[in-house]
Amino acid sequence: MQQVGIDIEEISRFENKTIENDSHFLNKIYTENELDYCFSNAQPARHLAARFCAKEAVVKALSNILNKNLSYSQIEILRRENGSPYVNLIGCEENIAIALSLSHDKDKAIAFVIANKL
Repeated sequence: MQQVGIDIEEISRFENKTIENDSHFLNKIYTENELDYCFSNAQPARHLAARFCAKEAVVKALSNILNKNLSYSQIEILRRENGSPYVNLIGCEENIAIALSLSHDKDKAIAFVIANKL
């Protein structure tokens, strides 16, 4: 069964998110690997927003595939050596293939997901 998910977010929602002032939110949503990546960039808000979009899109795509809900921290957005993003599902025993596309400009971030239960 193939499902899709899409999400778009205003980057401005993520501009004031720092480990110092919003650690509860950040640690609830993002993994340590994701936070390390986002805050290693000159504009972390763009990367936080894109990863949030990806997690939302994954949740939407998997809602009709899985019999359980995954938390945001179980959906990890990583990068391959060539820079392309991919999804790592933490603690999910289902065999699922997920294709992910991310993009952002100065105002918005967007993610599109296609998920297949194998």
